[in-house]
Amino acid sequence: MRTLLTGGAGFIGSNMAVELLSLGRNVTILDNFYTGDRNNIPPGVEVIHKSCEDFTTKDKFDEIYHLGVYSSSPQYKRNPKLCGAAINGMITILEIARQSNCPVVFASSSSLYSELEPPHKEDMIIKVTDYYTEARLSMERMAELYNRLYGVKSAAMRFFSVYGPNERAKGEFANILTQFLWLMQKNERPAIFGDGKQTRDFTHVKDAVHACMTAMNGLKENKFQREIFNVGTGIETSFNDVVGALNRVLGTNIQAEHKENAVKNYVARTKADTRKSENILGFKAKIMLIDGINRLVKDYPVE
Repeated sequence: MRTLLTGGAGFIGSNMAVELLSLGRNVTILDNFYTGDRNNIPPGVEVIHKSCEDFTTKDKFDEIYHLGVYSSSPQYKRNPKLCGAAINGMITILEIARQSNCPVVFASSSSLYSELEPPHKEDMIIKVTDYYTEARLSMERMAELYNRLYGVKSAAMRFFSVYGPNERAKGEFANILTQFLWLMQKNERPAIFGDGKQTRDFTHVKDAVHACMTAMNGLKENKFQREIFNVGTGIETSFNDVVGALNRVLGTNIQAEHKENAVKNYVARTKADTRKSENILGFKAKIMLIDGINRLVKDYPVE
């Protein structure tokens, strides 16, 4: 089975690549290495160094995982034209899916729920908040358009605060939990903007990968034609509690440094309503926060 995996040198994509190879897939990775790292790529895959929006091919694939999308709000704020790149990349991938007659599972984001009270449900009306969310929402709408016009099947995965191995290359765009760990391993105080009561639904990358693969199986089995799914645990944890949990695991007593939060449209809380994913996909996250932190410490040994 031939698989196209965009963003396969990145954080979630490289973890996906490992799982796909374990299942005997013939994997082609498409990545522009914006936040990806060749060291993340497992052996045994074809690698094409190119942006999605610039990619052309006559090859056909049996399945497509589209994870190669600029993945952080600050990136879009610094360069709003990334919105166009994300949308054009999505169109490219949908065209390849159309010519291949294959399904697409792609990365959306829980950031779409900005300014909406949790628990966050897939049928909520999305507000206009920033460039990043507009790009992801447009991608979802393009998927709907291609399904209506051409019957392209797809699943949009709204990831909730994913963390885990292979985040080093993301640097300042890595998950806040992972960034806190890196600082505290060096006995440095993590900075929290605001009072630290803001929350995230922290989701381990292995659960995110499992959700994507479960959605792909659902598409192939014709359980649905086009859907949007939350990928989270359904549990929200404050930044203050994250620091406390890291201290317990690390055996430290490092206090966070609180700073004024000057970010407009800052996401105060995220918590996935997981019922749709459970009912349609049979997906439920298995790795809870303390287990995830223990794994994270092993993934990033002190240098």
